[in-house]
Amino acid sequence: MPELQQLHADHAPAVLAFELANRAYFAASVSDRGDDYFDRFTERFNALLAEQETGLCAFHVLVAEDGSVLGRFNLVDLEDGGADLGYRLAQHATGRGVATTTVLELCRLAATRYGLRRLRAATAHENIASRRVLVKAGFVMVGPADPAALGGRAGVWYQRELTFRP
Repeated sequence: MPELQQLHADHAPAVLAFELANRAYFAASVSDRGDDYFDRFTERFNALLAEQETGLCAFHVLVAEDGSVLGRFNLVDLEDGGADLGYRLAQHATGRGVATTTVLELCRLAATRYGLRRLRAATAHENIASRRVLVKAGFVMVGPADPAALGGRAGVWYQRELTFRP
């Protein structure tokens, strides 16, 4: 059974393999990370770990039993009881409720581990699968998203109030 784990240094090779294997798939619905991301992966990965140490972000990976990464699920800009949620799931893991289950688990962690009261997530209009995940996970549409937040794509913000108690 896959396990949601907080990102740590040992995840680097599996995260890189995940990003490379799914690059074309992700580029169809979100902006491509670009060659520079992969050329400077170690530097960027270490910067994420340093940013996580500040407490302003909480990065997670969904790890399969074989140690491979099935998805990335992140909370960014943790402040004032809220955070922004971002996620991406490997193409071979889609369509089985994995993203919805993991987003629900992250909602629980957001409330119980990080003390958050609300999450929001932006998704492009054409990213129907992501929109479905958010709705199934209890998010509601709250308004248009600035295309800059979505790599130049038009989209909407969704929000969920968290009611879990530690």
